[in-house]
Amino acid sequence: MTDSDGIVLLAKRPGLTSFASLRNVKKALNTTKVGHTGTLDSFAEGLLVVCAGKLTKLCGQITAFDKTYEAVIHFGAETDTCEYTGKEIRKASIPTESSLRQAVEKWTGDIQQKPPLYSAIHVDGKRASDLVREGKTFDIPSRPVTVFSSEIKELKYGDGEGCEGSDRLVEFARIEFSVSKGTYIRSLARDIAESCGSAAYLTGLFRTKIGNFSVKESAGYSLLPSFNIENAFKKESEYKEVLSISDKEKEKDKSEEELKGKKGPRPFSEEDLQVQKEILETIQELTTETASLCGFETVYLSNKIAADSFRNGKPLRNAMFTKSLYDFPSECQIAVFEKDDFMLEESFCGLINKNAAGKVSYGFVIN
Repeated sequence: MTDSDGIVLLAKRPGLTSFASLRNVKKALNTTKVGHTGTLDSFAEGLLVVCAGKLTKLCGQITAFDKTYEAVIHFGAETDTCEYTGKEIRKASIPTESSLRQAVEKWTGDIQQKPPLYSAIHVDGKRASDLVREGKTFDIPSRPVTVFSSEIKELKYGDGEGCEGSDRLVEFARIEFSVSKGTYIRSLARDIAESCGSAAYLTGLFRTKIGNFSVKESAGYSLLPSFNIENAFKKESEYKEVLSISDKEKEKDKSEEELKGKKGPRPFSEEDLQVQKEILETIQELTTETASLCGFETVYLSNKIAADSFRNGKPLRNAMFTKSLYDFPSECQIAVFEKDDFMLEESFCGLINKNAAGKVSYGFVIN
């Protein structure tokens, strides 16, 4: 495996786009061949799984993995984007704790979810978010998703008088959601609020897991602030404070940003350099566990000679592997590994494709 072929776990910082976050990966690995396996909104933070080099061909499989998030939900109003940078479109009273818990339970399991209009979903060949900005009217149909589990982690109560116990009014809730591919946490916040007679938007979103990958193992994790209601609301408050500056100051800031843009990309900060160092230290190969989650069959090469033959693209023969290729089902992909029995280590060598007729061919090889 070359230095630029691998999987990078990256902790995206809030305020950066997912695309901008890839800049550190490209710099650290000295490559432009990188692909993410699912973006995060600019206001969100947490785990990005980035495939580099030849492993960019695995992006589609990893995108389909289940994911886990922590979300801070702010009750009392709804925005058009379902998060705090959007425009407020309605207000409502905040819910009681008992009604919130009932709503969270209602929206756990197999559900029909309507994605937010501000999303990357394509409608008639265009992103829904672009159509909204153009003033177009359209509808996104509901679709089936699964919320495997929901757990309320933290609550902040409002100032309601005369309310005790489960009737206390909730202004903020931090909830952990484990969900299937395609689930929008922004929509969950909206729907949970509606179910308890309220309105809400996201104040913070933190992705903690993608399949068997954890944010705690990611480059830059130590640079992330603690994710809780207090810190999430602080970011929201700071954002709204910036919006309150005068139009004259905004134009000045805009002009300065345009001038900066003409000078080329921004320089790397000390934090960026730390992230780049950690990327080089933590980049990893595909493992048999991850290969199985991708839906691949797995097989080991039988010996060192077989491994050399495979890496050099020689004709595929059953003797090269610890299991006959005839024994694998048709229309599958087989992840090939070399195992060092002495060191008890394994390394990913490439993919084999098996078609409907049972014919095998190389997918790609990692040298």
